[in-house]
Amino acid sequence: MTERTARTPAALIERLRSIVDDKGLLTGADVRMRNPGVFMSEIGADALVRPTTTEQVSQIMAACHAAGQAVVVHGGMSGWVRATQTRPGEIALSLERMNCIENVDPANRTAIVQAGVILETFQDHLEQFGLMFPLDLGGRGSCQLGGNAATNAGGMRVLRYGMMREQVLGVEAVLADGRIVSSLNRMLKNNTGYDLKQLFIGTEGSLGVITRLVLRLREQPTSSNTALVCAERFSQIADLLRHMDGALGGLLSAFELIDNSFYRVNTAGGRHGAPLPSDKPYYVVIETLGSDQERDTALFHQALEKAAEMGLLDDAVLASSEREREAIWAIREDLEHIVRDFQPFYAFDVSLPVGDMEGYMADVKAALKAQLPDGSIAFLGHIGDGNLHIAIGAGGADDREVVEACVYEPLRPIQGSVSAEHGIGLEKKKWLSVSRSEAECALMFELKSMLDPRGILNPGKIFDLPPQHLVAPLGTALPE
Repeated sequence: MTERTARTPAALIERLRSIVDDKGLLTGADVRMRNPGVFMSEIGADALVRPTTTEQVSQIMAACHAAGQAVVVHGGMSGWVRATQTRPGEIALSLERMNCIENVDPANRTAIVQAGVILETFQDHLEQFGLMFPLDLGGRGSCQLGGNAATNAGGMRVLRYGMMREQVLGVEAVLADGRIVSSLNRMLKNNTGYDLKQLFIGTEGSLGVITRLVLRLREQPTSSNTALVCAERFSQIADLLRHMDGALGGLLSAFELIDNSFYRVNTAGGRHGAPLPSDKPYYVVIETLGSDQERDTALFHQALEKAAEMGLLDDAVLASSEREREAIWAIREDLEHIVRDFQPFYAFDVSLPVGDMEGYMADVKAALKAQLPDGSIAFLGHIGDGNLHIAIGAGGADDREVVEACVYEPLRPIQGSVSAEHGIGLEKKKWLSVSRSEAECALMFELKSMLDPRGILNPGKIFDLPPQHLVAPLGTALPE
């Protein structure tokens, strides 16, 4: 990645100010202090621009394209792979003021929203219509829907509803040169040529800026059932997943793995209560969503009882109230204690076939033990969709490259993914070759060079563009 040293020209800063007014432009210390919750290393930009409309984004990108100015798009800043990190000489484009829920169509079960709408705000808004937006993840209170789409967010309900990609019917996006591509499709079926929204979903703001979305909604569930189960062998867990999915007739919405290490950390004295003894290797949070509480509860109990008879679980506890449900989920979702206990702390997000998980976990543990004998490791994740999260404490040794090799190298022979739901950003681009072939990377280069010939959108993230792919390198004047 070419290092930038030149500051953003003052004339361009003033041009951007004229587009968004004084409230829409921050510079200097105001850029770094606008959100104390964000790691300071994430924000090193010369300016932060906060538009309120797609038209303003278009004008901003046109001006930056003409000047060869690097732009990094900011959503809720809740990502884990440094895809929003900025440096001097770059500007940050924040969608935080584009936070309008424009329309909810109950008959069509769709909504049109601006990209800066907070996920939890949207979820709460839909309750009055008896509808829900099924994407759900720990960062719901700060992540933005545009960022969810740009990173193809996953979360706890992918098993039933799919990733963010499956929730998006249409997008409006602004290209690097300022052109607006409005593809706000509101239909489930639309096979009229290329599905252009896919150019922007999951591409981390590198091909365009998502400004508005058409989202698919679902009926609000009126029943839920939650249980925590434990098992001695991983083979039990894999068979339990198949059994519960089949026995519940489509109601299964979450199947979340917690290993013994994670369970022990979060249920230690003074932390969360332990609904089950902490002597089993594996724990799973199972949840259903449905429409008839009495019927669904009976079905849930029957499925668990049958699983116990089949030897697919060793023990189980069922939540009998919302308070108990929240207590079970808190054990799975609370990362505060693991971050504090595992130091230096490293977090990973990978995916692989469920059948390969037991061997993979053993390989990672062995590699870590060989390299860092005093290290700690815990596994958790959305096992129903093949996604594992890995928490590692390096045991006092701060060697990221060694830890990453322990996690990523065992994925090569099983063709796993180095990123299940968080993206690549800066954090994982060194390891992209584990999961993507040379031919795939070459095609990505071609798409990038076609849609962003000056390489100004989120430069250096995901991969570095080879010089021959830059049609008009930075610093080269473009024709008017």
